[in-house]
Amino acid sequence: MTAHAPSASPVTDAHEHAHPGVGTYVKVGLILFALTAAEVAVYEFGYEHANAGFGALLHPVVVPVLLALSALKFALVAMFYMHLKQDSKLLTGVFVFSLAIATIVILALAALFAYHYTFQKLIH
Repeated sequence: MTAHAPSASPVTDAHEHAHPGVGTYVKVGLILFALTAAEVAVYEFGYEHANAGFGALLHPVVVPVLLALSALKFALVAMFYMHLKQDSKLLTGVFVFSLAIATIVILALAALFAYHYTFQKLIH
């Protein structure tokens, strides 16, 4: 009886070594925690302390800053916890294409509702 060495294919080896270790996931988790704390701080200073110095400067841009922070958090979760960073480019492309279509539909609906709301105010 002969012992066979496991076949080492370059594709399998590259795929197995491509996934990050526990330390990477802990670092990403800490970054996500810090971004969440930043979101809470932006909300608190932007809305709760809007008459104070920094809050008054932050108040007009609270929503765009929160959207940017949440987009950054989404990208981190998609890249590391959904393993898009290690997947094939085709699967990543399908995900990004679907996300782009969903974003376009949401923005179009927001524009439609804003137009409808503005038009209704002009009539009445």
